Amino acid sequence: MNRNQNNSKIDFSLVLILMLLCLASCVAIFSAQSTGQYNENFLIKQIFWYAVGVAIIAGVISLDSDQLKKMAWYAYGFGIFLLLLLIVAPESIAREINGAKSWFQLPGISLQPSEFVKVFIILALSRIIVEHQEKYLAKTIKTDLWLLIKIVSITFFPLILVMQQPDLGTSLVFIAIMLGMIFVSGITWKIIVPLFMGGASFGAGILYLVVWQPDLLEKYLGVQEYQFGRIYSWLDPYNYQSSTGYHLTQSLLAIGSGETAGKGMGTRDVYLPESHSDFIFSVIGEEFGFIGASVLVSLFFLLIYHITKVALETKNSFYTCICVGVISAITFHVFQNIGMTVGVLPITGIPLPFISYGGSSLMGNMLAMGLIFSIRYHYKKYMFSNGE
Repeated sequence: MNRNQNNSKIDFSLVLILMLLCLASCVAIFSAQSTGQYNENFLIKQIFWYAVGVAIIAGVISLDSDQLKKMAWYAYGFGIFLLLLLIVAPESIAREINGAKSWFQLPGISLQPSEFVKVFIILALSRIIVEHQEKYLAKTIKTDLWLLIKIVSITFFPLILVMQQPDLGTSLVFIAIMLGMIFVSGITWKIIVPLFMGGASFGAGILYLVVWQPDLLEKYLGVQEYQFGRIYSWLDPYNYQSSTGYHLTQSLLAIGSGETAGKGMGTRDVYLPESHSDFIFSVIGEEFGFIGASVLVSLFFLLIYHITKVALETKNSFYTCICVGVISAITFHVFQNIGMTVGVLPITGIPLPFISYGGSSLMGNMLAMGLIFSIRYHYKKYMFSNGE
């Protein structure tokens, strides 16, 4: 007899974590817009998008493993279609914003397809990995290489389309998801170690050329001098304070001035553009200090820990892969966003999950959470089986 049959199928621990993140988001956005920098009421809009996100979770939670597998390719194909449509769409419905053509502007709403494509890639990669493992029970270097090629190929096409927008931040998230999935795909370390060492060496080499030999990149790769500005302003922001380093220096000033306990809610002295979205962590750091920032980071730690626990408890390989993909996406988002606000990483325009204002970002993240709720909703009946 299944001891868990009387347990609720709803993951109330995850519900509580999301409620706390929602509360943190509302408080931070309310503070960000209270300075008079904006005329819109982003708080009301964020609450609305959270409500939409709850509806998305309610729609996804009933889908079991087989249904998600069947939908994976359709979702992936739909995502590719949206990215292609964005490229050819007229300015009337897809105009450039800050130099990037990443949104559909529809009556009363703006949608960023790449936020949903992140989840579609996770589903497609999970299906590819599971089906490959079922087909090739006897692993060899050849079969592992073939799986690696399939994983990279699935990620490559939407990655190229997003880079055309251009959207570096989302492109990096796609890569983070791919790398996380490679780690759990069962590919031998004889392939993974050289691959990652080669990638790390390539990245270090590019950074070296940017800092010490930029003329080589200009000469042989056609990189323009102004394109180095983001790296230079990251390495030495105060030397570029009046231009590309402005956001970072203001962010550092805001977070540093918050000290231990912060200045108090609604008490802000540092002007920071886009403080309700990409730099929402700077608002939290200034108003609630190190303590408030630490509480928020702890919430993200609890979220990632909880999803990791779900991945370890489920006996369904497809579910495990989904959890890893979601963990990879959220972890990279949090690390990159907070890292860029404190100067540890370059600014890439990645929002802070569940906290930054943004309908598409929030709906995409809630869609990912819907998958986790679905796993918890369905996997308990398999506690004494293989989970298929």
